[in-house]
Amino acid sequence: MAAPQIRTGVVGVGHIGRVHARVYSEISDARFSAVYDANPDAAAQAAKSYRVKATSSLEEFAELVDAATISTPTSTHYPICRELLAKGKSLLVEKPITDRIDEAAELVELARQHQCVLQVGHIERFNPALEALERLLTRPRFIESHRLSHYPGRGTEIGVILDLMIHDIEVILHLVRSPVVHIDAVGIPVLSATEDIANARLRFENGCVANITVSRISPEKLRKIRVFQEDAYLSLDYQNQSGEIYRKEAGSIARKKVAIEKQEPLRKELEAFITCVRDGAEPRVGGPQGAAALDLAIRITQLAATNGQWSA
Repeated sequence: MAAPQIRTGVVGVGHIGRVHARVYSEISDARFSAVYDANPDAAAQAAKSYRVKATSSLEEFAELVDAATISTPTSTHYPICRELLAKGKSLLVEKPITDRIDEAAELVELARQHQCVLQVGHIERFNPALEALERLLTRPRFIESHRLSHYPGRGTEIGVILDLMIHDIEVILHLVRSPVVHIDAVGIPVLSATEDIANARLRFENGCVANITVSRISPEKLRKIRVFQEDAYLSLDYQNQSGEIYRKEAGSIARKKVAIEKQEPLRKELEAFITCVRDGAEPRVGGPQGAAALDLAIRITQLAATNGQWSA
């Protein structure tokens, strides 16, 4: 007998939540069942579009799902996740996991106690460009990343470090796998009360250095990472899912395209989440990884406010 389908849902059907809803509705080996939003009209509209139930409370929502995306403002992640984890529901919570490290730690522990999957939406880990980079990676010595976007007009209650840089922080922690021993950071508010442009330079115990630049007031959109290692230099474009590798060959520098099979990262992320829920497997970016990225992002945010530095 086939296993019953995983019932999925979305809490928060704003811009990002609607995208999650669309992908869930297209995944055939799970059943998109319900949505919940503090705005009943938004919930009703999404429910009509995807032929699911618009619930009037988290309690009602929990009765209809086994697993859910939480795509609400960051300040609400903790109470929503806490309530649903306590009911035994597996969650994919959009990044950052919360805005406080003690709350993140509590959610990790709740997921463990109730044997729930807790995945954090660090979507670049499912980008085929990054997957291609990992296949070619040996020992990174210097990493440079740039993430630029237009001013969003929403979500600016958190600074650009927690909004955008945290993507790169999580990826770099994953690639380097060594403790951070020194941080230099700067951040500048331009259109928001919080920083809109920021740069952080990280030095790791193993000698690797990472330089991270983010902006949400750029006229262009850019998401790139460059990794230098002892035998090669890799340049990857997350946005276009393209890349190049440079190597020294026969006394000159040879440039080759990196083979990348383009796919929708969010679909890969949600399919992986459903697989983890079904199989009881550890997610690629679980609660502990999301909490580690949050911890470093908060430290960088604090330092950036005063153009400060920190050493272990």
